[in-house]
Amino acid sequence: MPISATGNSRRDDRDRYPGAGRDPWAPPLAGAQRQGCERGFTLIELMVVLAIVGVMSAVVVLALPDPRGRLVDEAERFAARTVAARDNAIISAHATRVAVDTDGYRFEERRGGNWQTIAEKPLKRVNWAEGTRASTMHVQFDPTGLAAPPANITLQRGDERVDIAIGADGGIHVGR
Repeated sequence: MPISATGNSRRDDRDRYPGAGRDPWAPPLAGAQRQGCERGFTLIELMVVLAIVGVMSAVVVLALPDPRGRLVDEAERFAARTVAARDNAIISAHATRVAVDTDGYRFEERRGGNWQTIAEKPLKRVNWAEGTRASTMHVQFDPTGLAAPPANITLQRGDERVDIAIGADGGIHVGR
């Protein structure tokens, strides 16, 4: 066994480091070749991963909310704006009415004997979300806040349906 100038043998280095002293450009050993073939994924592993990704994608798509929003939220918004119109009639001492049509709703104020559409928030015109239908009607609030005539409005979108009741006393209730 040859000994180096420092007293260490080369054989010790080869035992400790299996690749030591080997030509780096030489073809890999038989054991290393087998390991190279075992790298990567099997077809079964890839199919399992794809199935998991598919299931997770379906869960996400089904959990997404309707981009138009919930119908009950739209009814609540309408009711809140109608309460603001009733309060506007009381504060301004001018009759105020809500006009509901197939496209949306608007609020009008009686000034000088004519109905004038209110253009400022929160009483400016609002269009229904896509697919929402409502019956056409007018409800007028007098300066004391009483409604004439009392009305029931039904909002409908597909199979969903929400009723909004405007009572003679000016009370507004959203039913579910």
